[in-house]
Amino acid sequence: MVTQGTSFNEVDALKRSSQHFEMMKNWLDTNSHFKLMTLNQQALSEFHRKGVTFTVYSDAKNTERVIPFDIIPRIITQEDWRTLESGCKQRIQALNAFLHDIYHEQNIIKAGIMPAEHILTNECFEPWMVNIDLPNPIYAHISGIDLIRSDDGQYYVLEDNLRTPSGISYLLESRQISEHLLPELFEAFDIAPVKNYPKMLLQSLIECSNKPQPLIVLLTPGRYNSAYYEHTFLAREMGVPLVNNYDLFVEDNKVFMKTILGREQVDVIYRRLDDAYLDPLAFRPDSMLGIPGLMSAYRTGNVMISNAPGTGIADDKSIYPYVNEMVRFYLNEEPILKNVPTWQCRKPEDLAYVMAHLAELVVKETQGSGGYGMLIGPHSTTEEIEAYRQRILADPAGFIAQPTLSLSTCPTCVEEGIAPRHIDLRPFVLASPEQIRIVPGGLTRVAMRKNSLVVNSSQGGGVKDTWVLQGEGI
Repeated sequence: MVTQGTSFNEVDALKRSSQHFEMMKNWLDTNSHFKLMTLNQQALSEFHRKGVTFTVYSDAKNTERVIPFDIIPRIITQEDWRTLESGCKQRIQALNAFLHDIYHEQNIIKAGIMPAEHILTNECFEPWMVNIDLPNPIYAHISGIDLIRSDDGQYYVLEDNLRTPSGISYLLESRQISEHLLPELFEAFDIAPVKNYPKMLLQSLIECSNKPQPLIVLLTPGRYNSAYYEHTFLAREMGVPLVNNYDLFVEDNKVFMKTILGREQVDVIYRRLDDAYLDPLAFRPDSMLGIPGLMSAYRTGNVMISNAPGTGIADDKSIYPYVNEMVRFYLNEEPILKNVPTWQCRKPEDLAYVMAHLAELVVKETQGSGGYGMLIGPHSTTEEIEAYRQRILADPAGFIAQPTLSLSTCPTCVEEGIAPRHIDLRPFVLASPEQIRIVPGGLTRVAMRKNSLVVNSSQGGGVKDTWVLQGEGI
């Protein structure tokens, strides 16, 4: 059970590899606070030069900021990584099986494991996808699984990101920064590489297309999107065109890209915009970002969309509590990674508990993301709690609640010195018919503010490089 208490310190896990623990300790002892702060400032300058930014939508001006970076890495032992890797692969297998099932036979409903209304009335359930037979039964080709480590030293899944998961560019840029600024540590440590992620992603999309040389494009909503830097970064690194909707058109149920040499048929669209904006003829008619007729081409099987439309229901927070049962139902296995205990406010008994313990819990919107719209009970005023109570009572199905988690901490260089700060981890999972690939480690997000449990960049969080150790004796 995850409870509030003393946070697990990631240094304790590193002590299992005494040699690496001593090397990191010696490095920290021999570098002054001023030197570490200087390195952080160099990293910030490099991020600014490259345009590694994010947008704060809670700001009235939609302020664009450079994401904070901390030079002290988060280190994961090979033993821990094996568990995380296996658990993430298992989870994505189950979630893809679930998506195929609910758009076809709906066996999980027939078996009484999930109520039909949880799925069929969910706003993320996409009727357009019913009975579409994909060439490969994979819906979530690219996923980000958010993990936390609690005071018991165990990893738990906080949430799944299966729509348009972002953050991989922060991971790759963080590694480039730390390799550049910490060459002596990279010589001393045997660290699993991450730079091949774009090639892994490209290969995975090729395998999903069932074509030897498919034309793959990355569809962006444009430069005002908060993750636009990542869109340009991935397109460049994969060597595929970065396109807007006006670069594409549909004719005879096929998608074409306009080029200076004429039109070319598109086989795969790696989309970075939400379902509602993909096709104004199928979804929102006022969308200025989508391609008219895209869903007809998709239903005909003439183009692959990654991730598939309708995938969002599998990462809806009201579906999250059932993922462990999905693993058992579809894979006949016990979950390797457990969920955080969750109360669904749509259930009368759960709602009663949440109302009675609101000041102790974290409450989230089922459709929320980015740390927006949350209530962290222990850190909220009486007025904030009561206002949130009314929001829940007005729409119980729109909220879930969880215990206040004791996220693990990692040494972090802040103004007052080296101090523990709470962290989470987002490994990125690539699924194809041939294999499931995971770049070693993932994106470590860090709450830069003292005692804060919110690691999202939009809420003041930063990032760290994540080192997965390799070699013997770990």
